[in-house]
Parts: sequence; C-alpha cells; structure tokens
Amino acid sequence: MKMYVILPLWALFTVTQQKVPSDNCLCELISSDKPFPYDKLKTAQDSALSCTNTITSQKTFALDSLLLGLNRRLPQLEHDVAMLEKEDDRTLYGALSLHIIENELAEIQQMIYKLNSTTTESKHLSENMAQQLENIKKEMDELEKFDTMQVVKRQQANQRLKRDLDQCRNNGVHPPNRPTQPTGRTCPHGRFLNITGPRVQTAGEYPGSYKYGAWGRDPKPEPGKESWHWRVMLTSSNRYAHYVRLYSSLSSLIVGISVPGNVQIHPSNPTTNTIQGPNVVLYAGALYYNCYNKDAVCRFNLTSKSVTSLDLPKGTRYNSKGDFCHLEECYPYTDLDLATDESGVWVIYTTTQDFGNLLLSKVEESEPPKLGKTWRTSVYKRSVTNTFMACGVLYATRYVNKNMEEIFYSFDTMTGKENFNVGIFINKVSSDILSLNYSPVDQMLHAYCDAQMVSYKVLFELMGNNFPY
Repeated sequence: MKMYVILPLWALFTVTQQKVPSDNCLCELISSDKPFPYDKLKTAQDSALSCTNTITSQKTFALDSLLLGLNRRLPQLEHDVAMLEKEDDRTLYGALSLHIIENELAEIQQMIYKLNSTTTESKHLSENMAQQLENIKKEMDELEKFDTMQVVKRQQANQRLKRDLDQCRNNGVHPPNRPTQPTGRTCPHGRFLNITGPRVQTAGEYPGSYKYGAWGRDPKPEPGKESWHWRVMLTSSNRYAHYVRLYSSLSSLIVGISVPGNVQIHPSNPTTNTIQGPNVVLYAGALYYNCYNKDAVCRFNLTSKSVTSLDLPKGTRYNSKGDFCHLEECYPYTDLDLATDESGVWVIYTTTQDFGNLLLSKVEESEPPKLGKTWRTSVYKRSVTNTFMACGVLYATRYVNKNMEEIFYSFDTMTGKENFNVGIFINKVSSDILSLNYSPVDQMLHAYCDAQMVSYKVLFELMGNNFPY
C-alpha cells in the first residue's frame, strides 16, 4: 500500500517541474548566396529614368525642324534670287524683292546659328548618355548574376522565339503586315512640323490705321486670279466692315496699290449682312464672315454681289459673348472664326449648351451654304486667342507674351484625337494677333497684327520644294 501511494506523488512532482512549451520558434538560416544589392538596382533605375527624362522627343523634334527648315528655305532663297535677276526693273519691284531676300538671309543665318548650337548640345548629350547607358549595362550584367533560377534568361529566350515565330509567320503563307492606312482625308504635306518667319510684314497703304482685320489668298481662285490677295479692314468702331479690298499681287498689297480696288457689300456700315468681327476668309470667289448682329455665317459672292446666309445652331454665342481671350483682355466680336484649308471652309464657334467649349463645323459649298458635320472639343474658347485649320486639323493658339504666341492645341477631325501639348511658337511683330488664316495654296499662315499684315511659312513633313508665291 505504501508503494502505491508514493508512486503517484513522485509522478505528480515530476510533472509540475516541466517547463510550459512556447508558441514561438526561432530558427537561424545560414545562406551560401550573397545578399541582393538593392542599392545597385535603385541606382540603375534612377539612371534609366534620368536618361528617359533627358532624351525627349522635343529635343530631337527641334533638330529635325531646323534641318527641314533649312532644306526648304535654301531652295526658296535660290528661287527668289533667280527671279530678281530675271525680272529686276531697277525700281520699286527690285527694291522690294531685294528687301525680302535680305530678310530671308537673316532668317537663314539665324537658323544656322541655332542648328550649330543645337548640334553641339546634342553631341554632348549623346556622349553623356552613351556613357550612362554603358554604366547601366554593366550594373544590369552584375545584377543578373543573382538570377539563380535564370528567370531573366528564360524571358529573353521566349522573346527571341516569339520574334522568330512572327518573322516565320509573316514570310510564310501570310502576306507581310503593312502599316494601317488612314481612311478618308489624308494630308498631302504630311505631319505639321513648325512655323518659320515672319516672311512678310507690311502695313500696306494705311500705316497705323484699322487695327482689326484680316488678309490672305483665295485657296480656290477663279481663273486669272491665282495671284490675287485680299484684305478686310474693320472701318467702323473696330467692329464692322462693308467691303473687301483686292490686290492683283503680293507686291501690290505690300506697297498699297489696290487693283481692282474695293468690292462693296452694302453702301451702309453696319447694316444687314455686312461684316461683324475680324475673322473672315475668301474661298472660291466668295467672302465668308459673321453676319452683322446675327448668329449666322454670311457668304458674299464677289462676282454677283449677292449675299446668302447660314444659320448656326440655337444657343450659338454672338455679339461678343463668346470671344477669343487671354488673361489681360478679350478680342471683341470674335465669336465666330471662319477658316479655310485643303478641303474648304470651316466655322469655329461656341454655344451655351456646350458651356463655352469650341465647336467646329464644316461649311458645305451649296446654294445657300449648309452646315455639315460638327465636332465638339474639350477646349474652352475663352482660353484661346485664335484658331486655324490645316489638312482637316483644328489648331488653337494662346497668348504667351507680347513677343510670342503658342500653337498649343490640335483636334484631328479624322480621328477625334485632341492634343493639348502641340508646342509650336509664333514670333510676333506686335502684341496681338487679331486674325489667323491658313492658305493651302502656298502653305502660308496669314496673321493680322494690330494693323499690320504678317505671314509665316508652315513647314510640313512631306512638303515639296515648290513655292507658288
């Protein structure tokens, strides 16, 4: 009996002395591999990001634009010199032609200076980037040693296999892939690259007078009028006009000799169907403009002297309620902007239901004119100083300072794509550009700047060396 009692007590004593097990388990792992150098990876990532931020498309674009500009301007200079040698009358025409050539030489010298500085900068940039890329390559080669499972090598092998498979497929039963060709409208000149100039600057026969107006060429002239130029001046309160003034050539416009003279819409100014605002264009022998005191486009036929009109949608802003503006001022009675390009006439405006955003509509050449397809944009009209059309693309400008205007926005009517970062600058001769018209005849941009007529050359990617000036 005694042994029976002593054994349980001993067992109980032994159990109570055991340590309570813990829930945590600590293990020591010793790896034969070197620790991964995250600092080197971060350095390689930062270097790659620096290369990406340094080498931008804008820098290569600037160099391409300068080279293209010289490629276009040098043949133009040669052409102008040849024309001067051939047609020099040793009087006014010769003096004007020589003045234009002097301006062209000055611009070409400035472009060469910019090209030299840009080329030197690009050379230094290329050398620095080459060294940085070599350093990045060495860093990545070192980091690949830590890829013990060879994941990167397998990915590279898969990429090579996929490329070989695509080449085999394209060269086999399937025809080679061709770039998708855009349907419908295409621009015969290629991509819009830049603007150079001014090429022409003149006050005509009224220096300092008639601040607001417009000028240009007819993109679809009648036979015998191919070299004619036109000018509209707002002669009443800088708001209204009732005639268009014609010139037989650019030289005549520069010296202020108006032949055949004025073509009058109405003897009174302003009155029904006369011009309101500076944004007018001439197309196929007819003047398109904002009708006086109406939300409508008027078309004045210069031959028949007849006026037909096109009513714009209900809610269209007019009478200076939807003007072009910048921070310091608005340009009065610029509610409607008429524009021409390779396809015809366009009207740019805004409505109350579109909350002030730009609308673009095609004006069809019917009798009377009709409103064609309309496109809505997301750019606010009062943040824009001017617009123009080129190859079915709407371009908008904004005020930078008294010496510079920027083409900052584009809207492609073919794709519906908007671009708020066009980044093409216009050197101004005066603070305000009060109208802007593109001429598809000679790819010139005609600006009316505080009573001065100024033109700029538009550079396209595929533009030929013909200059029908």
